[in-house]
Amino acid sequence: MSKVKSFFSKNAMLAILVMVMLLFEMLISRNNKGSLFSAANLTNLIKQNGYVIILATGMLLCILTGGNIDLAVGSTVCLVGAIAGVLMVNWNVNPYLSILICLAFSTLLGAWQAFWIAYVRVPPFVTTLSGMLVFRGIALLILGSRGISLFPETFLKLFNNSIPSLPEPDPGVTWMVSLIIGVGIVVVLAAIDVVSRVRKQRKGYKVDSIWWMLVRLAVVGTVVILIALRLGQADGIPFTLVWLTAVVLIYTYFTQNTVPGRYLYALGGNEKAARLSGVDTKKMMFFAYTNMGLIAGVTALVVVARYNQAGTTAGDGYELDAIGACFIGGASAYGGVGVVSGVVIGAIFMGVLNMGMSILGWNINLQRVIKGLVLLAAVVFDVLSKNRKQAA
Repeated sequence: MSKVKSFFSKNAMLAILVMVMLLFEMLISRNNKGSLFSAANLTNLIKQNGYVIILATGMLLCILTGGNIDLAVGSTVCLVGAIAGVLMVNWNVNPYLSILICLAFSTLLGAWQAFWIAYVRVPPFVTTLSGMLVFRGIALLILGSRGISLFPETFLKLFNNSIPSLPEPDPGVTWMVSLIIGVGIVVVLAAIDVVSRVRKQRKGYKVDSIWWMLVRLAVVGTVVILIALRLGQADGIPFTLVWLTAVVLIYTYFTQNTVPGRYLYALGGNEKAARLSGVDTKKMMFFAYTNMGLIAGVTALVVVARYNQAGTTAGDGYELDAIGACFIGGASAYGGVGVVSGVVIGAIFMGVLNMGMSILGWNINLQRVIKGLVLLAAVVFDVLSKNRKQAA
């Protein structure tokens, strides 16, 4: 029982996410609007909200540095999308070369802001607010009033296809391939868990009982396989899921298992102490915002491919979605606290909230009220938790 209580105390947001999903499923079913967990809705949830997870992963690194945020990510997405349109559609540049150019350009945009923040000490809020206006303005000058559409098929397939990619639909093959992928993921997760356990035991760290580990793996494995099977009933595993999974795994490893990753936590925990300990705080701040530019570039490519258009409204409000996902997922408004897995849960929570309210047909203004209150509640919880720890 103590293990169960400990699990729920450490994974409160995950428990809340499950309850919200069940609540929406009940409301949707009662109103005869299908199911939140249908194959089509699950696929749309991944495709429509993949950008939030990718952006929020980069935003987490900025928040770790001391509760700082990047308001320019939405405008960066719009501008990089415009550059992609000019290169691939207007100038017929090779799609693969265009992708590299777009990522390099977005990284430079991040470095531009990072320089003023890290070395000139302009507050991040002011710097990124300027970037939000400047980048959006340049994007609109490039796009005009109509935007750029009809991207090459080679580019679209990189982000829009599913696994398996078949010339003709074959539900049986799609279902079987999805099942195999799901089982493969479970095997990999189990191997990672076992290796981690062995390493901790060798170093003399305390580990959970073998039975608790098996229960945890059984629950996670069941969920993964059920999701894979459900996706197999539609078009298969979306490429969007592959891209965002790669981003999540890379940044999970970076933040938890590398020295620079730990430096970001030290910077957010106490900048002066980190500097006195030998951490180059300016370099780490520069890295966080330069990296945010790169992540925004990846997001831009995903968004452009999904809509097959570099539109003038692309990226509107994306910065708020990313920031909200981070805070809802447990990142501290003061910096130094937060994990990528929590950000993923926060992003999924926002996606479920958006999809559930849309399926139910709730007024858009009511949806904004609810999302605003959820974000406030997440930050209030963080502040109260911090005050309680300081009082103790």
